[in-house]
Amino acid sequence: MNLVSLRVITDDVARLVGFYERATGLRAAWATEDFAELRTPSGTLAIGSTRTVPLFAPGSAHPADNRSVIIEFLVDDVDAVHRNLTGFVGEFVKEPTTMPWGNRALLFRDPDGNLVNFFTPVTPAAVEKFADVAR
Repeated sequence: MNLVSLRVITDDVARLVGFYERATGLRAAWATEDFAELRTPSGTLAIGSTRTVPLFAPGSAHPADNRSVIIEFLVDDVDAVHRNLTGFVGEFVKEPTTMPWGNRALLFRDPDGNLVNFFTPVTPAAVEKFADVAR
């Protein structure tokens, strides 16, 4: 089994896609005005409109209602990303901090309130853990 993607449901696909394009430097692939994907070598962030929810099950997902999932991106230099995002991200939840498990992490919220973590492994164990993950 492979995790292929994480999908975020939003009322404003263009706004959220634009935010993630700017934050990540990735370009989205648009399938329709209601669905786009930001693809990385290891997984995809899919962004879908609330209009797509009934295709799965009416009422099964609600936009801007997440307080339990963190969307994570592995980056080469989290401190450089922080400098790049300063002035773009409204408020950082946590400035770059080295976590007990060996990653230097930066936390902020996207325009829908979803928590986003950009991180860089910095300890030997963390670097080894992510050595096979393409950046």
